[in-house]
Amino acid sequence: MADKKKKYPRIIVFTTPTCRFCRATKRYLRERGIPFKEVDVSRDQAAARDMVRRSGQSGVPVIDIGGKIVVGFDRAKINQLLGLK
Repeated sequence: MADKKKKYPRIIVFTTPTCRFCRATKRYLRERGIPFKEVDVSRDQAAARDMVRRSGQSGVPVIDIGGKIVVGFDRAKINQLLGLK
């Protein structure tokens, strides 16, 4: 579980409804009580372009953690950027 007193950077998860790794990413963050904003790039073309601009990738999930980009559901990288064990 996340430390209730810890302040996390702004997290944006770029997703699509059919992406299983997107669901795993969101579940992972929710289970730890870490707030994030979800952006469905299948419904928002401007957001899709923004995601590609930020990451250089068109696949999902793309996770923006305080300006640092994680492509795919990479637990180790997410934990590192959020200071989790």
